Amino acid sequence: MIERYSRQELFDPIGEDGQKKIGQAHVLIIGAGALGSASAEMFARSGVGKLTIVDRDILDWSNLQRQQLYTEKDVRDQLPKAVAAKRRLGELNSMIEVETFTADVTQENAEELAKGKTLIVDATDNIETRLLMNDAALKTSTPFLMGAVVASYGLTYCIGIGNHPCLHCLLYTLPPQTLTCDTAGVISPIIQVVAAHQVTNAFKYIVGEEVDHRLKSFDLWTGEQAAIDVTTLRRHNCPSCSEKAEYPFLSRENQTKTAVLCGRDTVQLTLSRYRGVELRSIAESIRPIVSDLISNMHLVACHFDGHRIVLFRDGRMLVHGTKDIVEAKTVAAKLLG
Repeated sequence: MIERYSRQELFDPIGEDGQKKIGQAHVLIIGAGALGSASAEMFARSGVGKLTIVDRDILDWSNLQRQQLYTEKDVRDQLPKAVAAKRRLGELNSMIEVETFTADVTQENAEELAKGKTLIVDATDNIETRLLMNDAALKTSTPFLMGAVVASYGLTYCIGIGNHPCLHCLLYTLPPQTLTCDTAGVISPIIQVVAAHQVTNAFKYIVGEEVDHRLKSFDLWTGEQAAIDVTTLRRHNCPSCSEKAEYPFLSRENQTKTAVLCGRDTVQLTLSRYRGVELRSIAESIRPIVSDLISNMHLVACHFDGHRIVLFRDGRMLVHGTKDIVEAKTVAAKLLG
């Protein structure tokens, strides 16, 4: 075991001292999908002291094309991604601590998740969660390493390190991204490129070297790439990162109880009245009207009214087979009353 990180220590910018710092780091990864699983594996193999991973979803067959931590058995067992990730990462490196949560990132928990972490890695699939973690990271003075992928295109940017614009600042200048993995798909190689840049910047920050502050983009299919200095885009009155920051995305006023999941024909509903409810009792109550019922300590899943339904312990429900929020709410009401 003493040789485990020897090749990493032989790399001069890290060395033995840097490896010790990596071993003391606590990294938070938001999302355990493609980017999250790629980054988590790199961190685990590198010997990072502790990983905390938060993901709200369960595994689907379409995930296996690019989400490297998971297997067909994980999908057949209907495991939450966070549960499957913890098991696999423990097999890769039993010397590190892995903490996972099957939960949504919300105004209620974002700041608490960010507190005490060395840095945060963005592996989510939607702008709403990114803006939420942008504010949580800034409020807790925690670096936030943003990453995004769609089709063969990827983007990386570091927030909260030095006097540079935050994501909220950039939204006023950068053109909106209309493509999603749901409409344009995604190929697996771009996942590895973006994750590699995120983890490399994480290593630089942990060992005390200067992080690349440029907004970087890559298109593996066309071979195009760019690195842009966006320093001048910082807004002096930004409500998220200025001296008078109010962190608006942490406000309950901006809380959304519904979400259409990227790359999935699925709507997520947050049903607060079912938070912490006994799943076994729900499974038994709906058994007569559903098919393909699965119930375990993590979730209840079934088919109902032409949709696949998954209810988690924290009160979240996934309604598969629709992108219509109204339809999803109607199905939930029919099932649970």
